Amino acid sequence: MHNNARRKLLQSMAMTGVGIAGVGLTASGLAAADSTTARKGSNAMNTPLKGNVNHSVSRWTYGDLSIEELCETVKQLGFGAIDLVGPEDWPVLKQYGIDSSMCNGAEISLEDGFIHAELHDELEARYLKHIDLVADAGYTNLICFSGNARGMSPEDGLENAVKGLQRILPHAQKRNVVIFMELFNSKVDHPDYMADNSAWGIELCKRLGSEHFSLLYDIYHMQINEGDIIRTIRDNHQYFGHYHTAGVPGRHEIDASQELNYEAIAKAIVQTGFKGYLAQEFIPTPKSKASRIESLNQAIQICDV
Repeated sequence: MHNNARRKLLQSMAMTGVGIAGVGLTASGLAAADSTTARKGSNAMNTPLKGNVNHSVSRWTYGDLSIEELCETVKQLGFGAIDLVGPEDWPVLKQYGIDSSMCNGAEISLEDGFIHAELHDELEARYLKHIDLVADAGYTNLICFSGNARGMSPEDGLENAVKGLQRILPHAQKRNVVIFMELFNSKVDHPDYMADNSAWGIELCKRLGSEHFSLLYDIYHMQINEGDIIRTIRDNHQYFGHYHTAGVPGRHEIDASQELNYEAIAKAIVQTGFKGYLAQEFIPTPKSKASRIESLNQAIQICDV
């Protein structure tokens, strides 16, 4: 269900140009709707962030908010970026001084990606156009996907991905754009996805040998498929240019209700000298909008090491 929700929102936002309808409330109005929760989080929301972590939040996980409301929430919580935003919403982000920390919209789908040689022509056309859109807007990061294996061997997938990505990386370098391939788990959320382990992604980085290709290391997904998160980050951080979070199991809040120690993980990331973005991508569980915003606030505070 989570996979479907993300896929539908990414497709609707990135390909149709239609944003998610708002509910006519500002972020401050949402907080007022639940005064108890608002008072609970008010002190933390007024505490300046430490500046060691560049925080972000994935657009699709707060799809009940309009893009304006999410921008207001981000400003209220004291950070400055939103992940997985397409060109139709970039003007709103610019109005609020919010960075599009991971752009999307060039992809065909999560299942149809660069390991499929028969899709390379279409992917090349889409990504060359989108690289220009990203660069012209003043952004840097653009997401891509491996696609599903459908019986293909990991080695054949690597060879195909290298050939497909080599068709767009020279233009990405020219326009100072970085292409990020996201690592997903294939055990729970994305069955048959090829890039379901860090070793495959790292090998792809090595074969491409480009500063304009990197991995989006999704902590939630990699905990499910392989674990050993902190050691993997310490040993291979040069290949990880962007991080996503979520609690395991369930993909919800990153608090003590789940098994990962996100404070320790965030510290390990900072210790590598990482200067990119750490984006919250958990699905909030509270019923009220104000409480869901407080969930985001708590996650930011946990990772603000």
